[in-house]
Amino acid sequence: MALSIQDIRQAPKALLHDHLDGGLRPATVAELADPIGHKLPTQDVTALGKWFTDAADSGSLERYLETFAHTVAVMQTPESLHRVAYECAQDLADDGVVYAEVRFAPEQHTEGGLALDAVVEAVLSGFADGSRDAAADGHPIRVGTLLTAMRHAARSMEIAEQAVRYRDSGVVGFDIAGAEAGFPPTRHLDAFEYLQRENCRFTIHAGEGFGLPSIWQAIQWCGAHRLGHGVRIVDDIERDDDGRATLGRLADYVRDTRVPLELCPSSNLQTGAATSIAEHPIGLLTELRFRATVNTDNRLMSGTSLSREMALLSDAFGYGWEDLRWFTINAMKSAFIHFEERLAIINDVIKPAYAKLISG
Repeated sequence: MALSIQDIRQAPKALLHDHLDGGLRPATVAELADPIGHKLPTQDVTALGKWFTDAADSGSLERYLETFAHTVAVMQTPESLHRVAYECAQDLADDGVVYAEVRFAPEQHTEGGLALDAVVEAVLSGFADGSRDAAADGHPIRVGTLLTAMRHAARSMEIAEQAVRYRDSGVVGFDIAGAEAGFPPTRHLDAFEYLQRENCRFTIHAGEGFGLPSIWQAIQWCGAHRLGHGVRIVDDIERDDDGRATLGRLADYVRDTRVPLELCPSSNLQTGAATSIAEHPIGLLTELRFRATVNTDNRLMSGTSLSREMALLSDAFGYGWEDLRWFTINAMKSAFIHFEERLAIINDVIKPAYAKLISG
């Protein structure tokens, strides 16, 4: 029997791939847009939430990314950034997420004149306040921040230096995002080399809108510690008529070296990287024991939560508590916080809770 969303909400979960500007509450978008005169498709909150999911459900990564024009527009002041980050921490904690890495691109929040550091500090303050109040309400959560550079822009070195500068204040790593086709990660090689010299962790969006060359460059040229999505690694796996899988050299390398895959099932359907949940490559990748993790990507655009993503997988593949524990521990093993903190969350929070769920 498939696990329900309500059941899964009670289980501790870990989330590695969640975009701050893709997770706003529809009501917050509407409230923040009105004072600044930003025109939305509709002011009705329910209809606005549906508009975001419908607009994102295009089958195109480029069109999917267009929906962010509205969320980014209302995140241009310290107050709005703090509020969005605060509510993000609250919403994730309420869903049973005990560890989350939430990413955002500071360069996209300077249209109102904010300096990059002011943007980061407002978000970090929001996460800290939201986490504190969530814990007081009985839903403890640890939020780490990833600073993202846009792959079509030229500010990756600035953002990489920020990631290093704020890594003792809540930032846990670096990322690049945006349309993959035409913007290979090697355009930002200087930033990745700098991060490696500074012993700073980073992930790269790769293998979502583009195929194996994107994954190969992210790992072998840039040295990515994780793959943002990475779903197209299945292009390097063949199955014969008997169901036996043969891995190509890149897929072998990714599995052998335990490169974590930040898989986002619902989002992948919207951008055309998968055709249905039941046919999502996460089934095969889990069967072959890649380091698969389950993520939300953009909760607003996909109308989702981490509990919902896991419930969809439970329904499609018959996953039970042991499988969800495996995904959760995979995520914690792959987190960018220090080893001791990862181990404490696994041993003190995740394992005891799932032991009770599994035993019934």
